[in-house]
Amino acid sequence: MLKILVTDGMDKGAVQTLKDMGHEVIEQFFEPEELKEQVKNFNVMIVRSATKVRKEIIDSALQTGNLKLIIRGGVGVDNIDVTYAESKEIKVRNTPKASSSAVAELALGHMFSLARFIGIANVTMREDKWNKKKYKGIELSDKTLGLIGFGRIGRKLAKKAKALEMKVVYNDILGPAKDCPEYSFVSLDELLADSDFISLHIPGNKDKSPVIGKPEFTKMKDGAFLINCARGSVVDDQALLEALNSGKLSGAGIDVFSEEPPQNLELINHPRVSVTPHIGASTREAQKRIGVEVVSIIKENI
Repeated sequence: MLKILVTDGMDKGAVQTLKDMGHEVIEQFFEPEELKEQVKNFNVMIVRSATKVRKEIIDSALQTGNLKLIIRGGVGVDNIDVTYAESKEIKVRNTPKASSSAVAELALGHMFSLARFIGIANVTMREDKWNKKKYKGIELSDKTLGLIGFGRIGRKLAKKAKALEMKVVYNDILGPAKDCPEYSFVSLDELLADSDFISLHIPGNKDKSPVIGKPEFTKMKDGAFLINCARGSVVDDQALLEALNSGKLSGAGIDVFSEEPPQNLELINHPRVSVTPHIGASTREAQKRIGVEVVSIIKENI
């Protein structure tokens, strides 16, 4: 029997499956200082984005040697000190397949919201304002979508965008994808210059430096839209604000922030910004898939 700690919530069906397998499952979030003590008692820890598993947490777990596996229920593992954990023979795994469609759909939702003023129109309607003539939007069809990063999520979004009659181009560190000839691989500079919508689907740099900053905004087409459902650190917030305020960008859709909850109120309250609180994987379907994948990982690794 394993003792399993679920700190940030997990699909109830998956929790029950683990219990039916004979494991003890504790579902509780702990603040860092308390987590340092509690982690000593568990063999497996399952986290999402709220719990940070840093060196001091891992060192505390090493005092008993019970912890053998850390699972991130999601794609990115930047809230876990992976290298350090694995150097101490604690395995780290994630669930990269489960949430791809959910994140792609949210990115697309932000694109619709920005193109048709859906978010701000909701706000002003509830303020008893009838801004019918003010919100003249654009159609997504025939627009160019540039994908920075062409992994699972990028490919899901490309397929959905193509169904909307968008032209899809992409740039990826691995180069052209041989199995996707229907989409065009281009240089990053070409993507920035030609895209009406730019959507980010890349991990953050290890040093937290932005991938998209002032030089990249300068290269973008005037009036473009930027979508970030990847990591908050990949975009320079101040440069983004400047691009929005100058009119260089028509809008931005943001689900992730360098600090969560975000403290940059000027950005999240900007009238041309569509914001969500890091809910890319927050669908019932994705959470069920994540739960199934977590159970599979535990079976394979313990």
